[in-house]
Amino acid sequence: MSDTFNFYDIRPYYDNESYEVLQRIIKDPLFMKLVNNLWADMTEQEVKAKAEKVNTAMGFQVEFMHPAIRTIVARSSKGLTCSGFEHLDKNQAYLYVANHRDILLDSAILQILLVENGFATSEITFGNNLMDKGFITDFGRLNRMFTVLREGTGRELYDISRKLSAYIRHTIVDKKVSVWIAQRNGRTKDGNDQTQTGLLKMLNISGKGSFAEKFSELKIVPLTISYEYEPCDVLKVQELYLSGLHTKYIKSEGEDLNSIVTGIIQQKGRIHMQVGTPIINELKSIDNSNIENEKIKLLTAMVDKQIYKDYKLWEINYIAADILNNSSKYSSHYTAVEKENFINYINSKTATIEGEQDSLFSLFIKMYAGPVLNSETQI
Repeated sequence: MSDTFNFYDIRPYYDNESYEVLQRIIKDPLFMKLVNNLWADMTEQEVKAKAEKVNTAMGFQVEFMHPAIRTIVARSSKGLTCSGFEHLDKNQAYLYVANHRDILLDSAILQILLVENGFATSEITFGNNLMDKGFITDFGRLNRMFTVLREGTGRELYDISRKLSAYIRHTIVDKKVSVWIAQRNGRTKDGNDQTQTGLLKMLNISGKGSFAEKFSELKIVPLTISYEYEPCDVLKVQELYLSGLHTKYIKSEGEDLNSIVTGIIQQKGRIHMQVGTPIINELKSIDNSNIENEKIKLLTAMVDKQIYKDYKLWEINYIAADILNNSSKYSSHYTAVEKENFINYINSKTATIEGEQDSLFSLFIKMYAGPVLNSETQI
């Protein structure tokens, strides 16, 4: 299925390229800055010695990235939990379709949990807007990231979709390697995790056979990450607020990098990742429809249903839902002190944003209430 495409410009580095790339990376001054921050106990000589032993992408992830992400989690959260890996077969490759709350950590946390639960790491989609042609690209491609191109004419974007679809299917079916992909372009900013039908339409371009057969071989697994405190919540609310004032929000230079850094260092409270069950057997019922768009909508609903059900609702989500609806429906899930603390938290955040304070407060509340509102649709 990959014969008609050359994937060099989007694929990660192969294992036989890893040693040479890592040797190049560790000579970059940026890498030593990362070392000093994320592997503070390691000397430069120890880094070089460790790098000499790494000759695969997974080796880089296990030896370097795993302790780095664990350091970030330890510094910026009150703990990470997970469940659902018992639904998966360690000898199978899956397509993890994930809700998207943080540019870096959503996929990075999955990688450390895969390793800790005895699975191989996955490849990871990464927007070309986040990649340059130097250190960041080398670092990303060595970390099993492949590039999603997002710019072009209508015809170019269709060709990009065909190639991306073929690459994802090639990775899962031929290479037997799992893939992480966000359920939508860009992070969820309003708390409403919704799978874009365009994602599933892209995946449907490649493959042979019926709709059910094409998606069965991809083995979609809905993946849900739940942060107690939303990464980059101030930046997200600011963008939502400005988008409400203008016809189109224009990102400033360096905004994506700022979001990555903020997501890494911001305190996120508790974090939970829930692995869903593979959507395979349910696909047979979808094939009963004769309309392709209807099949896409039905599959989208299946993914969303698991994500809404699997989202870990924290006390502040229930508080936000009650404030939004001016009710006490969920008051048994939190205390008066927790409610007061959360309101103070929001007020302290909105005070850092220029704008109408009541509107900013409302956007914060809707963001945190979103997962509760979605869960109600599954009751």
